[in-house]
Amino acid sequence: MGFVGLTLLVGAVDGLLTAPAIRTWYLALARPPGTPPNWLFGPVWTVLYAMIAVAAWLVWQKPWHRRALLLWGWQLLANALWTPIFFGLHLIGVALLEVLVLLLLAGLTTVAFARLSRPAALLMLPYLAWTCYATYLNAGFWWLSPGWA
Repeated sequence: MGFVGLTLLVGAVDGLLTAPAIRTWYLALARPPGTPPNWLFGPVWTVLYAMIAVAAWLVWQKPWHRRALLLWGWQLLANALWTPIFFGLHLIGVALLEVLVLLLLAGLTTVAFARLSRPAALLMLPYLAWTCYATYLNAGFWWLSPGWA
């Protein structure tokens, strides 16, 4: 329950930070091809947060889990920081650099989880794929919206 609570807390706080910008600033940005409708992000992230929480719980039950869970914590922190950088500060370029760090940490976490629990690693894969997609979207917004560092 702790892992689920923590990930859903990150999602809820980020959702609160996102909501005002979605209705104003974000609507003015040029969208890269393949940008999904705004209503899709909340449900997708909720499912992904639940999946990575279960993955962390599976790894937590294994001996020698400390390093893998530290990576998981760092990637969750990187995930939590992206929203205020992009939606709060409107720093699209900085957010792109930050999401690249998130992508690296998510990949390292998935590899570390794979060494301890195949099901945990499999639960991380959709999150990793969506983070790749989010990186593409962030890069597209940055490319199409010059002037937003």
